[in-house]
Amino acid sequence: MASSPPDTSKTTKMERYNSYIRRVNSTKLLAASSKLLFRVTLLVALILIFFFTFNYPPLSDNNSNNPTHHVHTTSHLLSSAFYGSGASWEKEVRRSSTPRRPNGFSVLVTGSGGFVGTHCSLALKKRGDGVLGLDNFNSYYDPSLKRARQKMLKQHDIFIVEGDLNDKELLMKLFDIVPFTHILHLAAQAGVRYAMENPQSYIRSNIAGLVNLFETAKNAEPQPAIVWASSSSVYGLNTENPFSESHRTDRPASLYAATKKAGEEIAHTYNHIYGLSITGLRFFTVYGPWGRPDMAYFFFTKDILQGKPINVYQTHDNKEVARDFTFIDDVVKGCLGALDTAEKSTGKGGKKRGPAQLRIYNLGNTSPVTVGKLVSILESLLNVKAKKHVIKMPRNGDVPFTHANVSLAYRDFGYKPTTDLSTGLRKFVKWYVSYYGIQLKVKGSNDST
Repeated sequence: MASSPPDTSKTTKMERYNSYIRRVNSTKLLAASSKLLFRVTLLVALILIFFFTFNYPPLSDNNSNNPTHHVHTTSHLLSSAFYGSGASWEKEVRRSSTPRRPNGFSVLVTGSGGFVGTHCSLALKKRGDGVLGLDNFNSYYDPSLKRARQKMLKQHDIFIVEGDLNDKELLMKLFDIVPFTHILHLAAQAGVRYAMENPQSYIRSNIAGLVNLFETAKNAEPQPAIVWASSSSVYGLNTENPFSESHRTDRPASLYAATKKAGEEIAHTYNHIYGLSITGLRFFTVYGPWGRPDMAYFFFTKDILQGKPINVYQTHDNKEVARDFTFIDDVVKGCLGALDTAEKSTGKGGKKRGPAQLRIYNLGNTSPVTVGKLVSILESLLNVKAKKHVIKMPRNGDVPFTHANVSLAYRDFGYKPTTDLSTGLRKFVKWYVSYYGIQLKVKGSNDST
């Protein structure tokens, strides 16, 4: 009888089971490897992003040919507090902020790439104070002019941090690095007419930015004394002359003026609650070398040289528009005088420990000059006859007349303007033709600036 074949079914089943187990384990291993590879790749990518962010700040908008007035600020992948956190950056911040004279100030100058900010930074550095700038280099007017000012400041060992007042992390970081004794707050969205086109930019800069700065200062150890730029525009519809600090300022004629008036009220609040020492300065039509291209004296000079017509405004009752034109050197002396006489803040840990100084001053020239006279002086300096269109003043928030009473500033820190409009415009024109490379024989060209 033939023997039956051996039963291999159990062996076959066992091999199939083992093969299945191997496939399952292989699949699990592959899945685990894929997850691990993904996580490693993600980690490497994050490391690279942080590396390049720390070491290479993003490019800012330097388009000087932008014909519009839309304001663009530098945008960052991460907060500027992060991209500026490298050791070399912190060393530059400390070096620029360190005073060279005994008992010198360490001053944070906001808007240091601007007109008044540049001149004040140079004056502070020249006398031995430590100066750190902060500016967002927006494109409200030609950014290349701001970059040229930045280059000049760098030549005098003044470092400007590129950042925005509303960047809370950046401000906190700067105060962590440097125990500032003073803040000279000059950053703002300027211009009366532009407020009708872009009102939000004024709220963001002149109100929200100011609050953010005060918030940072109140928590600083020690609290710095603050001097900041208000404006003669706060007098608005006031008809008393000359304008005195005791006059009404509750009738602003423009949104710009309203934001500056709001700033004065906000300053009162932070002084009252947190003990911040705060001084406000109401500037009256500041002009001079390195000035703002949106100011009348600046674009009048440009248009006269190019043979373009200029608009000379009259009031609706046929009176000439007049301004208390104030030369930049006089304003700088006023700013430094305010800093020198500013008392220390009294708060600690965000709480007021005693009464703190609160002041407001006019910084003007005390001698109003009509716009027609301004044009006449420019015609003489440029040796060119202007093509004038005399028109009614538009209803855009501008006021017809300004005149400063500066007796309070004279009493408290010896403020006394010494530059008349003809002298100041001569210095401006000399700078203008040199900066823009214009071949022009300017009267009094041997005068020093």
